[in-house]
Amino acid sequence: MSASSDDPAGPDTPHHDAAPDGGVDLDDAVSRVEHELGRLFARIRVSWREAAQTVHPDLQPLGYQVLTSIATGKATSAGAIIERLQTDKTAVSRQVRQLEQLGLVESVRDPDDRRARVLVATALAQEKVTAARSRYEARLAARLGQWSQADLDRFAEMLSELGGGASDGADGKTPAS
Repeated sequence: MSASSDDPAGPDTPHHDAAPDGGVDLDDAVSRVEHELGRLFARIRVSWREAAQTVHPDLQPLGYQVLTSIATGKATSAGAIIERLQTDKTAVSRQVRQLEQLGLVESVRDPDDRRARVLVATALAQEKVTAARSRYEARLAARLGQWSQADLDRFAEMLSELGGGASDGADGKTPAS
């Protein structure tokens, strides 16, 4: 029997058997996960763009990420932001400069090391970030609200495992969160 035009398998195409339990084979399952992660990342990028626009019409998604890192206290120096966001110094410098010009971030002396400076979010930035995050969190809660606590816990565990858990696996360092 010859392969139809709908059947991608041919004599030179590797064929993957179905899993013993009758389910989709591992390669197909991994491909589905990869596809769905791509869709999820695209939605996240759209959410960052929308959140950035909520804060200020000129703010880019990276600027929003920099601002939330500062506003939440997870990164208050350029070096910490670079590490947390895994981006380059030039991009972070440009975003910090814009955030300062927009009145969203200030550079102040570090109270623990008077020689150093830290970045702090202004009251306006805190207000804008809170509004942007509440919209995002409401949408996420609406999507996940029908899930059981056990499903949510397992999903969080699986995401952590996929992301490398406590370590990124490459150099043993814990990724910035």
